[in-house]
Amino acid sequence: MRMFVALRVPVEAREDLETFLESRLDAFDVGWTPPEHWHLTLAFLGSVPERTLDDLTERLATAASRRSTVTLRLAGAGAIPDPFAARVLHLAPDLEPDARLELDRLSAAARTAATTSGIEVDGARFHPHVTLARSRHAMNAARWLQVMDTYRGPTWVADEIELVRSNLGEGRRHPRRHEVVNRFPLRWGQGG
Repeated sequence: MRMFVALRVPVEAREDLETFLESRLDAFDVGWTPPEHWHLTLAFLGSVPERTLDDLTERLATAASRRSTVTLRLAGAGAIPDPFAARVLHLAPDLEPDARLELDRLSAAARTAATTSGIEVDGARFHPHVTLARSRHAMNAARWLQVMDTYRGPTWVADEIELVRSNLGEGRRHPRRHEVVNRFPLRWGQGG
């Protein structure tokens, strides 16, 4: 099964961004990610065998208990792989240096928990972002970046990470589903 470890965008931040995007959705010919799927991925996990799930869960709980909460705000628009041949449109968190360092450490802890459980971690370097849309064809995203550059979302405190199973869809009738398998509170520095 395919899984990932993530920080969920909370309801109030999702609603603010949904309101901002509402009048702009038709301006871009892309496949929009459902707001309930908006998250910041800390680690993409390769195939996770059922037999490793208990070990992974235990290691993620330990890792989360050793990390601090992180204050986030979505504000920086981006395009992957680049603005002139974009396939993914996203927002990045606007972070203070200490928060960025803690987010990097949280991602490293999630990746370590997976690899020490015998699970391959996909991807290379950690680039925090929330995917908002995907395009089947490479597109010039300059207009998207210009529009989204004006957005500054509300701040929130991420106080837990989630282990999520990604159920890949098959066409429009069976869209991708995300199922939260477990949640782990971030406790370090909170007396917990």
